[in-house]
Parts: sequence; C-alpha cells; structure tokens
Amino acid sequence: MNWFKQQLANVVGTEEPEYGPTAIQPVSTQRDSKPYSILNRSDLQWKAMDSTNVETETFYFMADDGTMSNAQIIYSNVGGIHTTAQFNMKIFDHDGPGKHLWCSDPLSDYGFDESQTSFYAENLAFELNEAGDTYTIKSAVNDNCIVNLTVTRTAPGFQLGEDGTSYFGTDPANPWGSMRHAFWPRCTVTGTMQTPSREYKVDGRALYVYALQGMKPHHLAVRWNFVNFQSPTYSAVLMEYTTPASYGRTVVSVGGIAKDNELVCAGLCTAKHVTANQDTEDDWPEPKTIAYEWKGEQNGKPVVGEITGDLPARSDRIDVLAHLPGFVKSFISGATGLKPHIFQYCPKDQLTLKLKIGDEEISEAGKMFAEATFIA
Repeated sequence: MNWFKQQLANVVGTEEPEYGPTAIQPVSTQRDSKPYSILNRSDLQWKAMDSTNVETETFYFMADDGTMSNAQIIYSNVGGIHTTAQFNMKIFDHDGPGKHLWCSDPLSDYGFDESQTSFYAENLAFELNEAGDTYTIKSAVNDNCIVNLTVTRTAPGFQLGEDGTSYFGTDPANPWGSMRHAFWPRCTVTGTMQTPSREYKVDGRALYVYALQGMKPHHLAVRWNFVNFQSPTYSAVLMEYTTPASYGRTVVSVGGIAKDNELVCAGLCTAKHVTANQDTEDDWPEPKTIAYEWKGEQNGKPVVGEITGDLPARSDRIDVLAHLPGFVKSFISGATGLKPHIFQYCPKDQLTLKLKIGDEEISEAGKMFAEATFIA
C-alpha cells in the first residue's frame, strides 16, 4: 500500500506515506561538524535541476520612506518535463493603506549566463557582479512596475552547515528530495520602481534569500514562518518550516543575525504563535501574538536574540489557489486537500530586537516584515 501511495504521490501529488521523522535529515544535523558556511560567488549559482523542483531568488526591500516591497524570480520544473519562469513584484500600500500592487508575469526566452549566477529573460535581468557582492535587478516585463534596482551586500552571506540543505528520504545516502536556503541578511538597496501613478525611490535596506525546494512543495512542508527584521545596526532573518506527517511533522528552522561587515550568529531559531485567531473551523489560525528567537555563538560567547509582541492587522492574506486557473485549482484541492494561504504583516510601528551576547545586553527598534504560510 505504501508503494502504491508513493507512486500516486509522485505522479499526481497526493499525500505521501508516513515514513516518520527518520526520513528527513535536517540541516541542523550538519551543525556538529560545521555550524554555518560563509557564502562565496559559486554558492549563488542557479542549479536548474532536471527533476521536480522550485528554485527562487527573492529580494525584500525596506525603503527609508517606509515603503515595503519585494521582487522574486521563480524557476520551476514539473516532473522533469516542463520548466517555467515567473517574475513577481509587490509594493505594499501602493497609493494608500490597504492597496497593494502585485505584478506576477510569466517569462519568455529565459536562461542563465555561463557561470549560472545571473538570470535573463525577455525584458528582464538579474545580474550578480564579478565580486559576488552586488545584484542589479532590471525589469520592463510589466508596464505597471518598471524596476531598476541595485542590491549590495554589507554583511557576510551564510547558509547553515556545509551546504544549507535538508535531505528527504529513507536512505540518507540516496535522498529523493531536498530543501536549501542561503541568505544575504544585511544589504543596501538603491534605485527606482516606476508605476503608472508614481515613481518609488527605493533607497534603504534589503534582504536576499535563495531557496531550492527539490521536491513537490506540499510534500516538503505544511507550514512556514518567515521574518525579516532591519534596524539601524542589526538585521535578523528567520525561516522555519514544518514537514507533513509523512516526515513526522518535523520542524526545521534556519536563521541568523548580522550587522555591517559582521555575522553576529547563524544557527537555530524558533517562531511561536503565542496567540492566534481562527474565525471558523475550516479557517487557518491567524497569528496575533508572536515570539521569534535566534540562538548561536560569537567568538565563544552564547548569543540569544528575540522579538516578541502583538502583530498588527494583517497587511494581506493571499489565497494561493485563487491565482491559478479554475481547473487546476479544482484538481489540486480535490486531489490533495490543499488550501494554501499566506498571511503577511508589515507593522507601521517598529518592533524591538533584544540581543544578548555573553553578558552584554542590547535592545534596538527596527522595521519588520513577517509571513505565516499554511498549506495543508
């Protein structure tokens, strides 16, 4: 029966058999030999796998004038048969609170440079410079948002362990799936985003996240938490996901804290929804009060960082299936029971990062962007 379920899951995407927590080797298991790795230029290569996967480069922007936005390339392969590429661009509170500009466009004539570190498509370029510390993002894919931005890393980039990757499969030597994350936690951004109604000057802070989901996304995780915190001195990033029951509902968390020219810590972190509101029995428990924590070590001193408090009213709630064609939506929800939603938060009021490095205690207020994603 497990064999039958697995074949059906491979082809259709239905739920996998319950292998248990031993069928995942979280990236945290690499920490004993190497807590984290500093990224070099080759670590930022696109893998362009020939099997089912979703590969993304995502940039999050916090402009000095308070505008929050993001830009993302999604390169995906379905069953090793069909590849697609998409460019997503979002500006929060575009022309007023509660109004967001979201452009999501399929790309054509896409590909990579010889080093696999830059991505090109018709009317679009994501280019990494030779030094490996600056990306330029240029897009005229959608007239509603013309993008011309430069993102420069100001603190070391990192990934946990040797390769930043968790592996899925009952045989660790031959995994059938994977999840990798790599980060530039602290960057500057300059440039513009031009919309029909105005030009946004995007000067401020940025975060870069590379992710490679080397299997069907809903087989990999049923919950996600993401935090991007930027203050005058510190940056903190947190990424946490919970696997389905097929992998024992294992929680995998990665993250770190940085300041200019320095990585304060990189290691384990946790995201707790202290209180939540569930409108109906069939709805998702939307977080209301949160507690985020980072743990690591710097020069032999223990490091603990935390952000706690109440979230404001959500900035957006995204029904992922609502953006798919009707027949695809009915097939996916019928076959897998999925109803993915993303809750996004852009607090207008600043939150405080409390940091303890050895005996030294530091508190600093900053801007935060957070997501809570529920898949199945």
